[in-house]
Amino acid sequence: MPTDNSTLAINAQGIYLSFDGLTQVLSDISLQVKQGEFVSLVGPSGCGKTTLLNMAAGLVAHSGQGSLEIQGRSPVQGSHQVGYMLARDSLFPWKTALGNAMFGMDVRGVPKQESEQRARQMLIQVGLSGFENALPKALSHGMRQRVALARTFAMGSPLLLMDEPFGALDAQTKLQLEDLLLTLCQQHQQSVLFVTHDLSEAVAVSDRVVVMSSRPGKIVADVQIDLPRPRSIRELQKNPHFHELYACLWSYLESGWNNHRG
Repeated sequence: MPTDNSTLAINAQGIYLSFDGLTQVLSDISLQVKQGEFVSLVGPSGCGKTTLLNMAAGLVAHSGQGSLEIQGRSPVQGSHQVGYMLARDSLFPWKTALGNAMFGMDVRGVPKQESEQRARQMLIQVGLSGFENALPKALSHGMRQRVALARTFAMGSPLLLMDEPFGALDAQTKLQLEDLLLTLCQQHQQSVLFVTHDLSEAVAVSDRVVVMSSRPGKIVADVQIDLPRPRSIRELQKNPHFHELYACLWSYLESGWNNHRG
C-alpha cells in the first residue's frame, strides 16, 4: 500500500463506527485511494458502503478510533475537494438541464459566466447538446442521470463519491452511462470512490474493487483490476479475464457473507 500521504485522495486507517454505542456499523476499516484512482466498494446491503462515503464527505464522523484524511485533511461537510453523486439524479424540477448542471458551482460561488460555460461544455460531453433548456420532466431517466453526471464533473472536485448512480437504470442505458463514466474519468483524471451492488459494473469501471463483509462492515478483499485502459464495456464481455475477475469477487463476497453467518 502507498505510504506517501501526498499521493492519497483518501487515507483511512483503522476506523470504527457505531451510531448508538451498541451496534457496530464499521470495524477496523483501512482503505487508501490514490490520486486519480477509481476504487469501487461492493458488499451486502447494510454493510456500511454508503456510510463510508458519508464519512468521506464529512457528513458522518467516525467513532474516534483510527484516522481518516481526505486530500490530506480531516473530512469536512461541503468541502470543495469532494463531489458527491447520489443514486437518484436529485434534479430540481423547476430548473433547466443547464440550471441543474450549474447548481453545484453556483453553491460554491463560481462566477455565473464561468459556471455557465463549464456546465454547457459538460452537457456537450455527456451527449445533451440541444437539451440545455429542457426541464427534467421532458428528459428520460437516463438523460437526467447524464445531467447529474455533468453537474458532478463540472464542479471540478479532485475526489468524486458516487453512490450507485446507475442502479435504477435499464440495462442498455446503464451500459451507455458506464461507458460515458469511463470516458469522463479518463479525460478529467479525478479520484473516484464508487459504491455498487453490480459486480460486473465494479470490474468494468474500476482500478481496484474493495469487498466488504456483512455488518459490522469489514474489508475482506482488495482486488486489483488489471484490465487495460481505455476500456469498452461491451468489449469487456468477450474478455475471459473479465469473467475471471468477476468470479474472484463473487467468491470473496460469498465468503464474507458465510463467515458472518457462521
